[in-house]
Amino acid sequence: MLIGYMRVSKADGSQACDLQRDALFAAGVAHTHIYEDHASGKREDRPGLAACIKALREGDTLLVWKLDRLGRDLRHLINTVHDLTGRGVGLKVLTGQGAAIDTTTAAGKLVFGIFAALSEFERELISERTVAGLASARARGRKGGRPFKMTAAKLRLAMAAMGQPETVIGNLCKELGIARQTLYRHVSPNGELRPDGVKLLSNG
Repeated sequence: MLIGYMRVSKADGSQACDLQRDALFAAGVAHTHIYEDHASGKREDRPGLAACIKALREGDTLLVWKLDRLGRDLRHLINTVHDLTGRGVGLKVLTGQGAAIDTTTAAGKLVFGIFAALSEFERELISERTVAGLASARARGRKGGRPFKMTAAKLRLAMAAMGQPETVIGNLCKELGIARQTLYRHVSPNGELRPDGVKLLSNG
């Protein structure tokens, strides 16, 4: 079953859902299966979204006009999609920058996986500045933690890259800052998780 969700930011009637509703209708969503909110995308306590998520069943697909209709907070978006995927529910984005996301297809799952991994990788780049500060502190006699070489974000990027025949392993390892042994301990040459990789993601 196709379930639609739409949202506008203002509750005073100055914004309308007509464009979103027309797009959902055109995609095959019945009018009785559309949920809506008039609230900021930063709010996680949206009654329409809560009802929509509750109504979804295994095998259903959630359709949104644009990815930012589902939410503006990246972490909330990723957590929501991971939760839906775990329940066997797909997500399809009809237009905008996230239009390549369709988790009912293998290619769409890959796009969202890379999307999520890159956002996490960006956060880790920020944290690396903190790690550099700790290294500087250690050089001055203060102690600090030792960062792990393989992280969940790097692992997801490695999984996506290893599944591509044109990937050069040496270049991939250099880009991720890990050794070949570390890479192959977590992921196989065809991009499948190995026990260490499963453990890392489950702890993340």
